[in-house]
Amino acid sequence: MSTPPSQGNPFAQNQPQGQNPYAQGQPQAPYPPQGGQPGFPPQGAAPYAPVPPQPSRKLSFKTIKNIVIALIVVGVAVGAFISSRDDANTAAVGDCMHRGSTDDNNPDLEVVDCGSADAEFVVLAKVEGSYSALTAESKCAEEAKDFQYSYTESGDGSNFLLCLKDHKK
Repeated sequence: MSTPPSQGNPFAQNQPQGQNPYAQGQPQAPYPPQGGQPGFPPQGAAPYAPVPPQPSRKLSFKTIKNIVIALIVVGVAVGAFISSRDDANTAAVGDCMHRGSTDDNNPDLEVVDCGSADAEFVVLAKVEGSYSALTAESKCAEEAKDFQYSYTESGDGSNFLLCLKDHKK
């Protein structure tokens, strides 16, 4: 009968103490010892490899400049359209007009609502073509018998004559 060893595994009779009985003379693993439970990273360490930051999609100076230029062009076009809507060249027979300037050479006539307090004149006739002061008077006499004023505009491809009278409020 044999006597059991004093410590450790009773079946490891001829093994030196303090060594792994299953190592069987293999060299130590090339990896450093890991702390914590298997499958879990040690505390204080990141669980995964760091992810590089994704490049943010920033607008370039060129793109911003092009957007600003486009907005300015659209703004100018809309402003020109709105301001030209009330010009004398858009007037039609029956429209009411307002004189925006006291200058007889450039009265700055604008189309206004006939019910507004700004309505000063009514358009009796609109005749296409270029007219001098003398021919404008005779042409308005033919087109509108009770006219009081004539307004001619030429240039910018729009030549016309307006025959006007005072608006009765």
